Amino acid sequence: MNKKNSYLQWPDEKGYFGKYGGRYVAETLMPLILDVEEKYKKIRNDKSFNKEFDYYLKKYVGRPSPLFFAKRISDDLKGAKVYFKRDELNHTGAHKINNCLGQILLAKKMGKTRIIAETGAGQHGVATATVCALFNLPCTVYMGEKDIERQSPNVFRMKLLGAEIKPVSSGSKSLKDAMNEALRDWVTNVKNTFYIIGTVAGPHPYPTMVRDFQSIIGKEVKKQIFEFEKKLPDLLIACIGGGSNAIGLFHEFLDNKEVKMIAVEAAGYGLNSNKHAASLSGGKPGVLHGNKTYLLQTNSGQIKEAHSISAGLDYPGIGPEHSFLHDNKRVKYLSATDKEAIQAFKYCCKMEGIIPALEPAHALAVLKKIVPKMNSNQVVVMNMCGRGDKDIFTVAKALNIKL
Repeated sequence: MNKKNSYLQWPDEKGYFGKYGGRYVAETLMPLILDVEEKYKKIRNDKSFNKEFDYYLKKYVGRPSPLFFAKRISDDLKGAKVYFKRDELNHTGAHKINNCLGQILLAKKMGKTRIIAETGAGQHGVATATVCALFNLPCTVYMGEKDIERQSPNVFRMKLLGAEIKPVSSGSKSLKDAMNEALRDWVTNVKNTFYIIGTVAGPHPYPTMVRDFQSIIGKEVKKQIFEFEKKLPDLLIACIGGGSNAIGLFHEFLDNKEVKMIAVEAAGYGLNSNKHAASLSGGKPGVLHGNKTYLLQTNSGQIKEAHSISAGLDYPGIGPEHSFLHDNKRVKYLSATDKEAIQAFKYCCKMEGIIPALEPAHALAVLKKIVPKMNSNQVVVMNMCGRGDKDIFTVAKALNIKL
């Protein structure tokens, strides 16, 4: 692929990945969005900003996260060699901290004195509360009532870190509705507030900005896999809700045609049911939360409620760059059901002594099907993007186990 047609050149100057992306926001927000874009363009290649960002990634987050050869799973599946990119070992237990650090450093450069965020599984909320505590900024986190109930450990962590939790009772009481309320807050408090969006969605420049901050994952993998295998991986695999951990792993490899990529959506009770969160498998293009992308919606354009046993994948849309990569067939988008994710969760615990979050358990469920069909000289890297401490009560309930 020549440079002109490189995937790395996207989005265009208006924030579109092909026909997806853009800026669909209230007029009151437009000046702020343009200011965020302008400031981000300035710091993106600024040596002092990147030096500070790298410092905190190394000394506070604990990067680079290890690349781990999952030998027992590789031997059991009898196919390709399986490696886990262990971003669950980051401070706060997931990949979310990478992006939160980058955005709060930008917010400080812009002189903002208040931070807001939305969260589903709570990991983005915890990461936002963490960096706010680190830099002594007040933090408000919007979270659906349903997610507050099923992610109580993370709710407590956020409160310990000093964040104010705003329960959201509208709609499905989950991630979509939390993002709606955060956007309403932002419109009301444009002068002093910075909105740290947790995924590669929202109005431009957020999908690009979040991707860039998360691309550290793939950059590390490219270096680490050569130390192990002296070649690029044959396949990358990651779970996908909005899509930040997936694009973080994929981005560095998008122009390497020999590297195949699979992102795994949440199929919930099954794609033929009305209880899933697979926007690409069961949705169509529309506009939500400031960008055009694939969404779960009715024929009249109303947003459908998404479902996943994983709060972090329970979102009716997907990042616009993923919609673009889907249409261009650069990335293959598959899905795993709640039941398959639970089985993969248990499998990983017993085989490798790693308790995964339910989000990457979806990716592992598909990996289990694909790896046996591959050759022993092939290499697969899966992003273990979160640890499962937060999900033990959800899993116990699903397995009818009383704690």
